[in-house]
Amino acid sequence: MAIKPVSLRKIEEKSKNIYEAVVVMSKRARQINQERFEEQVIEESEELELDVLDELPDIKPEDYVEKEKVTTKAINEFLEGEVNWRVLEDTEED
Repeated sequence: MAIKPVSLRKIEEKSKNIYEAVVVMSKRARQINQERFEEQVIEESEELELDVLDELPDIKPEDYVEKEKVTTKAINEFLEGEVNWRVLEDTEED
């Protein structure tokens, strides 16, 4: 599953600053990746509680589920307006 080209015009519709948009999408991709990792750790820990540690589980190719890439998902969420962000203003304390 490859990432399809995205029109810069579509990105500019959502954000005036293209670099800001790229940062938002990349941070969202990291969040999605972290969520998937946490889900996997929870699943594996539940499996370890039930299984014998000496046995390696047989992984069947039929059981493999290909998920959408995190970057693709983050870009789609950004373009569909599902990602909210704000720019923190620098405040100087006297």
